[in-house]
Amino acid sequence: MPINLKIIHVHEFLKVSADGQLDLEGSKELLLEIASASSAHLADHEIIIDIRKMQSKFSTTDLWYLAAELGNLRKNFSRKTALVCLREDFDSAGFFALCAQNRGLQVMAFTSYEEAIEWLGAEVTPPMPNR
Repeated sequence: MPINLKIIHVHEFLKVSADGQLDLEGSKELLLEIASASSAHLADHEIIIDIRKMQSKFSTTDLWYLAAELGNLRKNFSRKTALVCLREDFDSAGFFALCAQNRGLQVMAFTSYEEAIEWLGAEVTPPMPNR
């Protein structure tokens, strides 16, 4: 099944301070920018957020707040969103995805583009992949 796909890279999704800490307010602004573009041009697109080049580690609290902010933009992120991360970041990405799922969003974490694209194109949502 063909899909319309938008790839968002980590620097478009997360903002960090000079010392590597999450800039939550800056990240919220980036999410709002993505949501604006999404509602205007990407209403029928599935999304891949590529966080493989993420330089910082975030606390579970940071991840929870980011997922809450994504949940506030539910209308703009109503389609599937796949997070593609490095294997060592899978637990954090999976936690973020779980928090987003708890807010009614279709978000899953993956360690490969192939699995992410397969999930995005699937009619029925398969279970979260193993590491």
